[in-house]
Amino acid sequence: MNNVIHTRPLLDRSLWLTEEDASALAQGTHRDPFAILGIHSDGKGQFLRVFLPGAVGVDVLDRDGGSVRCCLTGMQIPGLFAARLPHAAPYLLRIRWPQGEQLTEDPYSFGLLLGEMDLYLLGEGNHRQLGHCLGAQPMTVDGVNGVRFAVWAPNAQRVSVVGNFNSWDGRRHIMRLRIAAGVWEIFVPRLGPGEAYKYEVVEAYGAIGLRADPVALATEAPPSTASVVADITPFTWHDDAWIAQRQKLHDPTHPISIYEVHAASWRKHGGDNGELYSWRDLAEQLIPYVLDMGFTHVELLPIMEHPFGGSWGYQPLSQFAPSARFGKPVDFAYFVDECHRAGLGVILDWVPAHFPTDPHGLARFDGTALYEYEHPFEGFHQDWDTYIYNLGRREVHGFMLASALHWLRHFHVDALRVDAVASMLYRNYSRNEGEWIPNRFGGHENLETIDFLRHLNDVISEEAPGTIVIAEESTAWPGVTQPTKEGGLGFAYKWNMGWMHDTLEYIAKDPVYRTYSHHDMTFPMVYAFSEHYVLPISHDEVVHGKGSLIGKMPGDEWQKFANLRAYLAIMWSQPGKKLLFMGCEFGQWREWSHDRELDWSLLAEARHTGVHRLLSDLNRCYVELPALHQCDSEPRGFTWVVGNDNTNSVFAWLRWSATGEPLLVVANMTPIPRIGYRLGVPLAGGWEERLNSDAECYGGSNMGNLGRLTAEDSPLHGQIASLELTLPPLAVLLLRPADMQ
Repeated sequence: MNNVIHTRPLLDRSLWLTEEDASALAQGTHRDPFAILGIHSDGKGQFLRVFLPGAVGVDVLDRDGGSVRCCLTGMQIPGLFAARLPHAAPYLLRIRWPQGEQLTEDPYSFGLLLGEMDLYLLGEGNHRQLGHCLGAQPMTVDGVNGVRFAVWAPNAQRVSVVGNFNSWDGRRHIMRLRIAAGVWEIFVPRLGPGEAYKYEVVEAYGAIGLRADPVALATEAPPSTASVVADITPFTWHDDAWIAQRQKLHDPTHPISIYEVHAASWRKHGGDNGELYSWRDLAEQLIPYVLDMGFTHVELLPIMEHPFGGSWGYQPLSQFAPSARFGKPVDFAYFVDECHRAGLGVILDWVPAHFPTDPHGLARFDGTALYEYEHPFEGFHQDWDTYIYNLGRREVHGFMLASALHWLRHFHVDALRVDAVASMLYRNYSRNEGEWIPNRFGGHENLETIDFLRHLNDVISEEAPGTIVIAEESTAWPGVTQPTKEGGLGFAYKWNMGWMHDTLEYIAKDPVYRTYSHHDMTFPMVYAFSEHYVLPISHDEVVHGKGSLIGKMPGDEWQKFANLRAYLAIMWSQPGKKLLFMGCEFGQWREWSHDRELDWSLLAEARHTGVHRLLSDLNRCYVELPALHQCDSEPRGFTWVVGNDNTNSVFAWLRWSATGEPLLVVANMTPIPRIGYRLGVPLAGGWEERLNSDAECYGGSNMGNLGRLTAEDSPLHGQIASLELTLPPLAVLLLRPADMQ
């Protein structure tokens, strides 16, 4: 075949382009290359045009037999070739480049790619499967394997897909605009998974930018910024048993204890400066650790691809792609699957509030404020130097909704924790007067965001049953966890930021002064049942000069550890689900840094091991004792016994199970033991000491009540009986009736 000698066809000026088309093609500004390239017809029959800048010759071959049909002739501009075809049939192009030959199908030989229903749903912002519609989709079209690319950029003058496959030349694969939806599409034959690409966008006002794919399913590892064609082979899941039960496990009557993890700094190969753990490393190391500690869920700081590691993931640009720092998307699916097989839930932090300004990202994607608000009073976060999603725009609303569903459905994630909800709800969030734009009623509420959050929670409840959405919301916005049909936002749980601030302020005080701040510990109970709460000690409390959790504790080293143990015991015995950031479970001294791993060597020291053991035992008590979780969101699950002994800084309360089983919790928040301290209890007879945070095995002084006491028929504190207790210093006791096993 290669030995055939071709005579050069006569120049056919009827195949020439208009001067305007030729110039636009040469300059890479043509808005509709499908109208002039590929096969077309005129009064003389069919002809073929191709534009391949840098090519030295092009032959047309029959696709089925491989025989040469004709040789294309160079036309008006370098790289433009054309010829009349002797007959109509599927064809191949044999392109001669200076460096060699390439055999391929013509991208401009394929018809419309996206269906009308896809375009309709995209336009109304209601396409729930964007990860299978836009972006790079390996597929077979007309019997040809390749990748379909599609991107929303309605105001662009031209969009091309570029990569090594076309020498990053934006003139080679100019995409077709589907005008009704503002979506550009093209099918590139013979590409497959692993190919890096970007979109070259001629913006609305003529500037040219290289953009990563907003709906990329995979990316290059930072600092590289290209998108990657993902392998979309379905993952084989083994978590049917977990999926079947998780709706019950997420109910407010069940224990939820969350270990919050920054995947890049939990552990590294070789220490602080070593390589990051992959998802498979974390499956091998993190899962058994979390299970051994007794947590029910692991929560990951955002793992969506983000350019700046110092943002901890909270400035993501790829809302559909797990970060390549830890492996491929299939590796993340494997991690989730292994968590579920081990009986561990997975929560992802998810950021629909804002995105970074990096030029390869979403910022003014097609030269206009496409994903963000136009006016900086609405569209720019002054605190974080980021852009704010315009969730009032249908397509952006649908983009973020599809992202949420992608993680829940495609990766079987159990819950999303929505970051920075307060910044989304208020138009004047962190803004001075005159720096914000009121809503249409003149108020400060962001009405379009409220609509989005309600719609998000309703759709997830319907389309991802058993999964939940958790709000990080720091204000007194009413009804965050109230159903949307009752006027609420529809979240399953809300972080109790007030509890966190008040209790940390209290515990940081020297015990001498705690008598004056007694209300910091009692006030959170006033609103404890107004929402379904998570009690959070998160990463935000151990960075930016705030010090570590144990570093907040007053006193000498012994008192610091005793205070930490008491604080954790209070947290685990008060109403609300639990969340603790990594490192706090063993009392890490250093403030957390995303650049280094946790100080695991501390577990060789007895006091750190003691905190570690206490936390594990608290988690087991939390799961095993129904009184600690069954009525978490109901006033009947909590009763003060002593809430006003500010003189002695003693607190005592009862937790109740759904069947009325009591658990007594007593906290002595001074370093002075209290001997013969009498408390009312609801039952006479034997009581057992279920947990004592001052026990020797936890690093305490081992003062207590020898494990068992007897309550007398002596009413006190509104209860029918009473106990006489020894209260250890800076310690918490958990006691239960001895006959309730």
